[in-house]
Amino acid sequence: MSVDDRGFQYGDGVFETMRAYGGRVFARDAHLDRLARSADAIGLEHGLARDDLLERVQDTLAANDLADAYVKLSITRGSQPGTVTPRPDVDPTVVVYAKPLPRGGLDGERAFDGPAVLQTSKTRKPPANALPPGAKTHNYLNSILARNELVADADEALLRDQAGRVAEGATSNVFWVNDDGLHTPAADLDLLPGITRSFVLDLARERGGVPVNTGEYGLEAVRNADECFLTNSTWEVRPVATVDGIDVGGGPVTDLLSRLFDRLVEERHYGGIDGSD
Repeated sequence: MSVDDRGFQYGDGVFETMRAYGGRVFARDAHLDRLARSADAIGLEHGLARDDLLERVQDTLAANDLADAYVKLSITRGSQPGTVTPRPDVDPTVVVYAKPLPRGGLDGERAFDGPAVLQTSKTRKPPANALPPGAKTHNYLNSILARNELVADADEALLRDQAGRVAEGATSNVFWVNDDGLHTPAADLDLLPGITRSFVLDLARERGGVPVNTGEYGLEAVRNADECFLTNSTWEVRPVATVDGIDVGGGPVTDLLSRLFDRLVEERHYGGIDGSD
């Protein structure tokens, strides 16, 4: 990769973090859809077909003999030395990175070391008129600054938007449970609505019988919750032990949704059911 690559020079690129189970990418269509939306958001016309991108991912898994894996697919605007202004002619750089993860599903292991310790950061989410929150770009400085604030044993930062409303974790979506059911910030706030977030919401409604609430919330809603958990493609459903030093922990709803997600993965990727979406 050239040092003139705009992904390196300016963070001018997009990516998706995915998880492969049994040799196939979970929710591949949803990930490729979001990758396309991210590219549109930054005006990146890379000209690469979806089938081509998926083939590169599968070839990387096969070349490394990986069935259960973390997969990161990145596309940058390529090498365009000399100016911040992007040129219309793009020769994109594509990088597929994969590393092994434990087997998922009902007989799998967790890809995290225990419940998360969540700490609210002073760093806020940038507004949508500064950076598009729904685009996964190479510019992750906001999350880095939030993670830099962590102290003691905290391992995930909780970010708020400019109005002080709960948004998301540095690399995760946040959920909590109280007497009214399951809660998570609304997707139209300044946050990235994750693929796993979407599946968890659907599982809660359709298989779990759990009331689902999305909206605008302050920090006290999370701190006073009966249960709290985080989601992303790698962690799947990860319980939260404490929020700003306040014991919250997992619980029956967190356990239920984690089992339902494991069952979904088992059905799609280890049970002989077609994993396309």
